[in-house]
Amino acid sequence: MMNKNVFPPGWDEGRVAKVLEHYETQTEDEAVAEDEAAFELSGQTLIEVPLELVPIIRELLAKYNAGSSDLTITG
Repeated sequence: MMNKNVFPPGWDEGRVAKVLEHYETQTEDEAVAEDEAAFELSGQTLIEVPLELVPIIRELLAKYNAGSSDLTITG
């Protein structure tokens, strides 16, 4: 039995194929450079949080990215 792929909004099979090709064909040096560039983004930071907080943080980020002025958490 084949499952039908369900993609997030804005994604389709072609976009997924391009992303897979990008990561499957890049060299180790290119992968390292890409990772290092992510750490140099201004206005962002990386933090380690307990796994049980991830859904709450995602909810907060979704509200922030949507431009909501109400950043209260319901979870």
